[in-house]
Parts: sequence; C-alpha cells; structure tokens
Amino acid sequence: MNYVQVIEGTTQFLIPWQDDAAHFPPGSAPVFFNRRMELNRDATILLLKELLPAEYLDLMAATGVRALRVANECEIPVIANDRDFEAIRFLKANAQRLGLPVRVVNRDANALLSTEKFEVVDLDPFGSPAPFIDSAVRSARKYLFVTATDTAPLCGAHLKAGMRRYAAVPMNTQYHPEVGLRMLIGHVAREMMKYDRGFEPLLSFSFEHFHRTHLAVVPGVRAADRTLASLGFIHQCPHCSFRSVEAGLVPSGRTCPGCSVALLPIGPLWIGDIADRELCLRLLERIPGVEFGSKARLSRLLRILAAELPVLPHYDYHKEAKRLGVSPPAMDILLERLVQKGYGASRAHYSGTAVLTDAPPEVLEEVLSL
Repeated sequence: MNYVQVIEGTTQFLIPWQDDAAHFPPGSAPVFFNRRMELNRDATILLLKELLPAEYLDLMAATGVRALRVANECEIPVIANDRDFEAIRFLKANAQRLGLPVRVVNRDANALLSTEKFEVVDLDPFGSPAPFIDSAVRSARKYLFVTATDTAPLCGAHLKAGMRRYAAVPMNTQYHPEVGLRMLIGHVAREMMKYDRGFEPLLSFSFEHFHRTHLAVVPGVRAADRTLASLGFIHQCPHCSFRSVEAGLVPSGRTCPGCSVALLPIGPLWIGDIADRELCLRLLERIPGVEFGSKARLSRLLRILAAELPVLPHYDYHKEAKRLGVSPPAMDILLERLVQKGYGASRAHYSGTAVLTDAPPEVLEEVLSL
C-alpha cells in the first residue's frame, strides 16, 4: 500500500492511498479518511481551544486525524482508540512522526467506555452512533461529542431503520435536516436521563451528509429534569404546512385547524436550543487566528447559528413558494416582510432556503405571494 501526506489545519499526517483511484479510500478501505468531514473536525478543534479540557478521547480514531489535530493544535492530552490493528499502526506511526504524546488504545469501543471514564468522549463512527450512545453517556465526565452519518434513518427517509435505532418516529419533511439533528440529540437525552444526568448543547449542526452535536454534561436530577423538559414532538399536517410543537414524551392527538385532519407526531426529539449563541460568537472571534481549510464555511455556519431564532421547525421557503405556485423573493426581502408584519424571522443553518419564524403558515403564504 502506498501513502500520501496530508495537511489539515496545521497538522501533517500520512494516510493510505489507492493507486487505481484519484480519491481517498472509501469506507471499505482498511483505514478510512474522509476529507469531506474537515468542517466537522475544524469545528471541534475550535471548540476545544475554547473549552481546554484536561483530556480528550477519540473513540473511533481510524487514521487518527482528529486525535492528532487535537494533540497538535490544542495541546490537550489525547487518547486515540480503534479496534482495527491497521488503524493502530497508522496512529502510532503518525504520533511518533509528529512527536505527540498520544495514548493509543486498541479496544472495542463499548468495552473501553465501560471500563474507563474520560473528560471528553468524541463518538464519530462510520454510520450510526446508536449502538455506542449508552456507553458513551456513562463514560463522559464533562463533555460528549457525537456525529451521525446515517441521515436517512434519522430524517425518516428510512423510517423503520430510524425507529429501530433511535426508538422514535422520524418523518421525511421539508425540514428533514432539522428532524435528523433533533432526533439525534433527543436520543442522547433519553440515554443520559437514565443516569440522573442532563446536558446543555454547546454547538450542534447539520451539514451536508452528517449531524454533529457537542454537549456539556451536567450531573444531577435537576439537570436531568431540565433535559427532560426539552423533549417533545413536532406535529405535522400531512396535507399542508401547518405544524405545532408539544413538550413531553407522549404525544397528544392534535388536528390541523385548516385541513381538519389528524396531525402526525414526529419524535420524541429535542425541542430546545441546539447551540449556545454566546459561545458561537466567542468561537467566531477565534476564527481569524486559526488555519482551517473550512474557515469561510465554518464562519458562515457560526454566524447563522448565533442569530437563529429560537423556534422550530424551519420552513423551506422555496418549497413553500413552489407549492403556492409563486416566485420566491430574495431571502432578505422575505425576512423583512415577516418582521414588518410583527413576527420574528431569521435564516436557519440547515440550508440556504431555510427560514425560522414564529409567523403562522397563512402569514408566510401571504408574504410569499406579494
């Protein structure tokens, strides 16, 4: 096998390279490196520079790029684990080349989490994190970071898979990235509460093919009860854009006021804030001082997250305009029209056409049709 040197952030490392393909190895390769996850890693590095924890566990390290970057760019003690021997070989070789004191562990993820506790547990599997959430919750002392790339089950495109993995009912709606992210956070919440612990979301987002959440773990029954209060359901009309939000773990029967049909419940999922807006602003202040390949995209993401209206779920206003048979205005014009009507309105990070507003559907339809 041949190797190629890659630079991400300010860290240089070696990864395997396939001679017969002009791209990095797919998931079936012995050791997997996904260049498309650079923004995911950049966001974590930026957050860790702010939090400065005492230690950090990269639970499924693969080539070890995230662990190496944390050790090199944040100067935090790192534990890098993977059960694949080839991955361990790469981890050790890269850490030695860089002179980084990374503790390399070769264990099954759940076994490691069940026998040790870590200040930060970062769970970024290839696929669903669901089989590891319970162990990760028990092991994380202060922070838990989770990535999910199984977006189709989480957003309802693969309904039964989503129900099996996350013990909740998703739905493939026009706001499906939001459903996926909130389903993920809601699942973590239900696992966390079992142990009389809660959490506060620090930075959570959906981007391209993955969902990512960074959570601050808060011990105690009161914290668990606060987390419980942020679980609930989105009730969606199957015929129109009407939706409503209900707190709790058991949905009530609701009817669409316009169509007079039963609303379909989505959840239980997270209905609270997905990010700390003040933290997002502090992270934005750090951006000029870092060398990130995703600097422009990450800056835009943080700006939108910091300004997002605390309502849910969002509307895809292009899809709404298409349903109405009208030409959509520019985003800024739409937001201004909603504000002039006396409602809150903001962009949402989920897509370039996502709008958050507390205006009822009929008002949104009115300003779209002007």
